[in-house]
Amino acid sequence: MKSGNRPATIFNVAVLVASLGYFVDIYDLLLFTIVRVPSLKDLGVSQTEIDTGVGQLLISVQMLGLLAGGIFWGILGDKKGRLRVLFGSILLYSVANIANGFVTSTNGYLFWRFVAGLGLAGELGAGITLVAEILPKEKRGYGTMIVATVGVSGAVAANLIAKLVPDWRYCYFIGGGLGLVLLLLRISVLESGMFSSTAENNTIGRGKFLSLFTDRARFLKYLKCILLGTPTWFVVGILVAFSNKFAVEMGVKEPISPGDAIAFCYAGLVLGDFSSGLLSQVLKSRRKVMIIFLLLTGACVAIYLNLYGAEKWVFYTVCFILGFSVGFWAIFVTIAAESFGTNLRATVAITVPNFARGMLPLIILMFSGLQHYVTYLQSGAIMAVICIVIALIASYSVEETFGKDLNYTETI
Repeated sequence: MKSGNRPATIFNVAVLVASLGYFVDIYDLLLFTIVRVPSLKDLGVSQTEIDTGVGQLLISVQMLGLLAGGIFWGILGDKKGRLRVLFGSILLYSVANIANGFVTSTNGYLFWRFVAGLGLAGELGAGITLVAEILPKEKRGYGTMIVATVGVSGAVAANLIAKLVPDWRYCYFIGGGLGLVLLLLRISVLESGMFSSTAENNTIGRGKFLSLFTDRARFLKYLKCILLGTPTWFVVGILVAFSNKFAVEMGVKEPISPGDAIAFCYAGLVLGDFSSGLLSQVLKSRRKVMIIFLLLTGACVAIYLNLYGAEKWVFYTVCFILGFSVGFWAIFVTIAAESFGTNLRATVAITVPNFARGMLPLIILMFSGLQHYVTYLQSGAIMAVICIVIALIASYSVEETFGKDLNYTETI
């Protein structure tokens, strides 16, 4: 791979490719949520199996793919380069997207959702790492802000396309086609100069995933980075994904569609990611912005859980505001990338968001377990306190990385 000097502008091909790659990434993640029910019905699966058996298994298999892919792509990113992961992951999930449109059985669907998870695991972390390393330190926050903002808007596009396109298979074909077209931009992207310099030194250990667990200080730093993202997946995976159930419990006046709630939430996430990234540059701090947005998340969750008898439009408006409050995904992943040396940076930046996603099954398990002792709404409130407080503690104690020189390596 070629390497180049840091560009002086945030508007360069690397930022564009990383942004559009994440756009297709989020498009696929949300698209699966939207078309899961109609696609399984088309495959002859009963509603009971969709709600409990095959439906839940598909989500679990995709999550397994994300976790496995996070480790695989993370190690590869530090050993072989950020570009190889960026485009390898885009190619894999694009092919999987197209294949999902051709499935004729649940077994085929399970296989290709696992492959899609593998591919989806690598794009964001690789893109953030590449952008962070090629941009000047005073501008890289703008770069990662653009990546996250453009990327998260893929969720809005997925919801719109799913409503406009009558056949769920064509929705998958569109996503896969977008990814393959994106690969044409590869020839214009340069590899990170920091990685290229490190790769020339064979004495430096690169991509050693287990080294994140063998040193206490390094492990705690890694764990804090993961915990920062927990509230986002609690909000999206519990409060919004099960918004129809929460609405019934609170007596919201009209039925709530989880698909529409997710669309409103992600629309808020787009604005939130832009705002948190911009505020980080203005305040010259990642930690302060994380703390501000986490406190805002707490306030928004409290409002959400008290929408008794609310109108439908009020409920969706709060979902939008709730999405805005957890729009710190760009800051969260940027902190991870900036907290570790070049020889472990891709490993961390790629595994951290996937492990944060991987916390969702545990959160769901705890949420369900609490319902044996308290009400549905109280279970949500308790989990909100746990997730947000843990993230606040991590934010308070994590290293401030704004303006940090990233041209260094970890001793492992």
